Amino acid sequence: MAKEETSTIVGSETRAVTQSIGVILLVALTVCLATVVAVNAGAWSLERQSQTATFELSADGDRAAIVITHIAGDDIDVEALPVTIAVNGTELTVQPPVPFVGAHGFDGTPDGPFNAKSDSTWTAGERAGVSIAGTNSPTLTAGDSVTVTLAVDDRQVATLETTAS
Repeated sequence: MAKEETSTIVGSETRAVTQSIGVILLVALTVCLATVVAVNAGAWSLERQSQTATFELSADGDRAAIVITHIAGDDIDVEALPVTIAVNGTELTVQPPVPFVGAHGFDGTPDGPFNAKSDSTWTAGERAGVSIAGTNSPTLTAGDSVTVTLAVDDRQVATLETTAS
């Protein structure tokens, strides 16, 4: 009796499946890595961090004067600083156009970096002040609540509150 020999290639069927699984795993890994990179790239911010500083507010109702002292923190460019003043919760009709020298709604020239003739950089230790004219509304008297909001590049830096003495 003659023996029949058959030859089969061992693993030929499983090799094709293994290659397909390998390709699928590589594609899945690529998609996962691309997602991680995209999410992290979206989290990166090229914007400048907002400035941080500490201020102190005082108000004198008899003189209608408001003084803000830069206590600590980043230097502030007053040319990019909108200042909003409110008395008893009502914003002044005319807000200070910081920096300025002689503006409608304010008496005299402002003090410190709010004055257009001074250095426009407000540093720690400096005071800035304005005197509200009687023609501005509401008027400031002793006992009134005063709120001043400072913002740089449309980002609020500080909201300060005090009671006028």
